[in-house]
Amino acid sequence: MPAPSLVVIGSTNTDLTVVAPHLPGPGETVLGGDLVRAGGGKGANQAVAAARAGARVSFVGRVGNDDFGAATRSRMEREGLETAHLLTDEHSPSGVALIVVDASGENLIAVAPGANARLSPQDVEAARDTIRQADMVLLQLEVPLETVEAAAELASELGTEVMLNPAPARQLPARLLEKVDYLTPNAGEAARLLALADPPEPEEMALTLTKHGAGAVVLTLGADGACACDGTDCWRVSGPQVEALDTVGAGDCFCGVLATALAEGRSLGESAEFASCAAALSVQRKGAQPSLPQRQEIERIHAVRKAH
Repeated sequence: MPAPSLVVIGSTNTDLTVVAPHLPGPGETVLGGDLVRAGGGKGANQAVAAARAGARVSFVGRVGNDDFGAATRSRMEREGLETAHLLTDEHSPSGVALIVVDASGENLIAVAPGANARLSPQDVEAARDTIRQADMVLLQLEVPLETVEAAAELASELGTEVMLNPAPARQLPARLLEKVDYLTPNAGEAARLLALADPPEPEEMALTLTKHGAGAVVLTLGADGACACDGTDCWRVSGPQVEALDTVGAGDCFCGVLATALAEGRSLGESAEFASCAAALSVQRKGAQPSLPQRQEIERIHAVRKAH
């Protein structure tokens, strides 16, 4: 079976990470370990996750004309990503994320988007032929909303499926959700999308989101796995129980692998289970992109779970 073809339209950052005993509070300085520099950004993380899971991936995004941008392009090409639509912006620096990770693996992140904020609908239109030939387009919300909307509209016009990971969380127009085949929020993002101060059970939120326009919803629940909803039925998907070392990038890992599995023709439930296995592997390692597993690793742990 040929590898599925995906287009990821989104952000790419350089992650600068410090591991500390605990996350700093307001005005607090915490002494941590050495600074670690690695590839990040929700779009790039999902693209690398999908590529390592076996997909052919084209990336649409922007970097600055700086060392971070050059390193990003080189890193993506080493991962086998097609970078013809990774543009170099002469007016903005590359995106950077400042990350603190505590001893339990929880994190605190601040992002300077830089060139990511200049990704435009025109940049998406320039990738029309690539989108036309793809099985699925992956989107997130670390680039301008008008660009995300343009991408969903174009993919829908061309008959290419759309997956939207609505992060960072914000409310979205109904016209965008109606173009989304697969929506992948976490529980907090789902509550934000629905403007709920006191969110109900995940199944209820997932079902409500399908009624708001999304074709299907896979709501991620961290260590508790995921809740999948096809608009009629909802069910829980459990992931392997592991000890988390670093949760940075776990949600992106889930999305990239989920898209790959769906584009291969797997069912929604099996795809969510496969993606949960990948995310469980990722949280046992440090860093966003460095933690993303290879296809063979995911298949091994998935086979073990199916056998039991």
